[in-house]
Amino acid sequence: MITVHLNSDGALIEVELSGQVTSADYADTLVPAIEAALTEHDSVRLLAIVQPEFKGYDIGAAWSDTKLGLSHWRGFDRIAVVADQGWVQTSIRLAAPILPCPVQVFELAELEAARRWMRESLGSIHVTDLKGSCVQVSLLGKLDPEEYKQAERDLDTLLQGRSGFRLLVDLREFDGWQGLSALAAHFRLASRHIGQLDRAAIVGDKSWQHMAQRVASHVLGTRTQFFPSEDIENAKTWLAAG
Repeated sequence: MITVHLNSDGALIEVELSGQVTSADYADTLVPAIEAALTEHDSVRLLAIVQPEFKGYDIGAAWSDTKLGLSHWRGFDRIAVVADQGWVQTSIRLAAPILPCPVQVFELAELEAARRWMRESLGSIHVTDLKGSCVQVSLLGKLDPEEYKQAERDLDTLLQGRSGFRLLVDLREFDGWQGLSALAAHFRLASRHIGQLDRAAIVGDKSWQHMAQRVASHVLGTRTQFFPSEDIENAKTWLAAG
């Protein structure tokens, strides 16, 4: 059985799963709720609460679950699953890396934490004018596509009328991307202004960030340099020099 509760703005759908879930539960309850929400919103957030008496899916429901994911692949902004069953938690964690949106698993005792996670912003991008030709872009937390949309507007405004600029990418508090769509948004942001970029400094602590600097040097076709977190002021000096 599936029971659906809609948030007041319709973009957050809370679903309870109990007993045996059938294909009719999907066809008559869940799919209409999601499709109705998507007529009003570009994407929805789905909170699935798996009750202790949940017995699983029948074969038809399993296929309906697959079809739902495929047909609305880009329609989900965030998914949280609240469950105590180990097999449910494991299956969601295995599927999470291939889904195009952030996914988080909670226990039933953490239901309110799950609801907060569904509503909060998990990351942010700050665009700062360092004066002269230098711009700092700070990536904080775990980023979703919405944060990149605002960053694109901020960067476009800041660079309007400039023939070139130098970029400081601050990754000291960056935790990664929330799904494939956020990663795609990252590359779109980077590609919009490649022709104007004169040089770039990347500041961070993780080994993959140092590797990213080397890749960026080839992709951007400009001079780049990596600096550890404690050397951010040296990074700014290097950026402004020459």
